[in-house]
Amino acid sequence: MDCIKKKVNEEIKRGWIGSNHECAYHPSHFTGQDCTFCYCPFYPCGDEDLGANTPGKRGKPVWNCSDCLFIHRTEVAKYIMSEIRRLGIEDAADPRLKDIFVDVKSKFWHEGRAVMVVGATSDAGKSITVAAICRMLHRRGLLVAPFKSQNMSLNSKVTRSGAEIAMIQVLQAQAAGLTTPDAHMNPILLKPKGDDISQVIVCGKPFADYRVKEYYEEFVPGPGIQIVKEHVDFMKKRYDYVVMEGAGSPAEINIYEKDIANMRAAEIADAVVFLVVNVEWGGSYAYALGTIELIPEKDRKRIKGIILNNVRGDPKKMLAGSGKLEEMTGVPVIGVIPHVDVMLPSEDSEALRDTSRRGEGGIKIGVVKFPRIANFTDIDPLFMDDVSIVYVQEPKDLDGVSAVILPGTKNTVLDYRWMCDKGISDRLKEMKGKVPILGICGGYQMMGATLDDSLGIEGGTKEVLEGLGFFDNRSTFAEYKKTIANREAVLLKGDGGQVTGYELHMGQTEVGEEPLFRVDSMFYPSWNEGSVREEEKLFGTYLHGCFDLQAFRRYFLSFVDGSVSVRDAPAKSYEELLEDSLDTLADAFEENIDVERMMRILEGKE
Repeated sequence: MDCIKKKVNEEIKRGWIGSNHECAYHPSHFTGQDCTFCYCPFYPCGDEDLGANTPGKRGKPVWNCSDCLFIHRTEVAKYIMSEIRRLGIEDAADPRLKDIFVDVKSKFWHEGRAVMVVGATSDAGKSITVAAICRMLHRRGLLVAPFKSQNMSLNSKVTRSGAEIAMIQVLQAQAAGLTTPDAHMNPILLKPKGDDISQVIVCGKPFADYRVKEYYEEFVPGPGIQIVKEHVDFMKKRYDYVVMEGAGSPAEINIYEKDIANMRAAEIADAVVFLVVNVEWGGSYAYALGTIELIPEKDRKRIKGIILNNVRGDPKKMLAGSGKLEEMTGVPVIGVIPHVDVMLPSEDSEALRDTSRRGEGGIKIGVVKFPRIANFTDIDPLFMDDVSIVYVQEPKDLDGVSAVILPGTKNTVLDYRWMCDKGISDRLKEMKGKVPILGICGGYQMMGATLDDSLGIEGGTKEVLEGLGFFDNRSTFAEYKKTIANREAVLLKGDGGQVTGYELHMGQTEVGEEPLFRVDSMFYPSWNEGSVREEEKLFGTYLHGCFDLQAFRRYFLSFVDGSVSVRDAPAKSYEELLEDSLDTLADAFEENIDVERMMRILEGKE
């Protein structure tokens, strides 16, 4: 506490500075933040709109306002400092600071508004629409955040606090200018494990496994609804706008009363709703009309706009039909958005449903398409190089590939059995030493000597399986314990270089190989990670995202047969390309949506 007061005194003496671009941590919260008060002069304010008491290390309550961004708004910080100067306050212990807090909160704090984007079908473009709206609002100087109450996806990422949330909410947070996405943005994440069972992640941590019937009959009416309410309320108290994403269709009449991902969530948040339709699928007007008609009247009135998305060709040709759709539904079509070619990761494996290959590059890489493939966006940065991808489901799909990647999976044992039954594992053994083979997470576990599932945790049958035998490693699934962590690493091979990534896996691996990376940590001694046999072109790691930075990407591709050239590294990083894509996406929406009307709707004026 004394340390905080000392820092505040330094801030008071320094005066208002606005954004501090010289700080190594800027922006630590969101782009455009005000850095005048890195340490809040009102701590601990005790205001539950901005923070809460949480158990401390010694069991005593500690005021936690780490998610409060109020002090980092320019108008707020500037006003506080002007009042400090006017009153001649020089010490953080001055009781008059409490009066300033009451004053500044009454002048500048307000509860935010919510808007929900729902889709007439799955893959309607909800995710990119939320990202576009987040970027559009952020450009207008508003504090905005994404929110998806319930997401079903095997593509997830780890937040700075060590929580697991859907990858798409991390991307949407980036679109909103936020540097610290958190579990509040995706409080419920479902990760399918089998035909009708999913691991339920709550607030970024494993909660329980549920079958479909149990989930809707026990979890949803029990903790589910309360979780959604708590988190959406939390978000509205901290942001000007919360841009919510629905899931699937909002008009699934068989589960409508039990659906906490669409109109029920909109009701809880008191959100206005935009309906997005994917025109490319055909029947877009029927999808829009049918969806609206199936939604009960009490919820239908929340739908304030329709967005026709992904139009190939001239969007103006949709205008005549749009007018008729408005007449029939009573809901305005506020935008007709053309197809936009952008480099953005896909939300889940549905994007791979009818896909056998991607890209046109000369280096053809085979990616094993496991039935439970997870975090397959790990490969996306490869498209920055001269790479094309073939998704492998049969041994013949490996013909002519220059490299192979075994990606992550939600169930290592079941997907390994599938790979063996298909004959893919035998083909991989024939290819060992001829082309580079990389295993990531579950794929890395499969490359070891054994998969010890003697407790039946992964495969249901208690057994120890013989792995591919590429590494002298033993992976054991001994308890329901999940590793969830961000990592900073250094490549120990080739020319070295920085590597960033994150771990998300069940089971632990006893490694008997030369390491691939060294993981650095602020809190623990460095340790070795991964496995490598350069002479046999074999590589393995638990680090999702290992290709994001250039070092490992270039190293791996250097083992491709010399007859296939590896072109020069791109000038931009993968992160910079994502930023460019988000700007391009937002530009397309800005140009093809009635922005003024959208803002009137968001402000509650229509």
